[in-house]
Amino acid sequence: MLHYAVVFLVIALIAAVLGFGGIAAGAASIAKLLFFVFVALAAAAFVISLARKS
Repeated sequence: MLHYAVVFLVIALIAAVLGFGGIAAGAASIAKLLFFVFVALAAAAFVISLARKS
């Protein structure tokens, strides 16, 4: 999932450089959403792994 966030970030950066503002904004928002989903899932996996060890 983090891979897809980075891919959308690169797409947003390239679109912004080329002047496609709408596409850049859309790709950046998707990248941000995927990043936060990744962080939430990583934190949940960390908490679950701590709970299983106890």
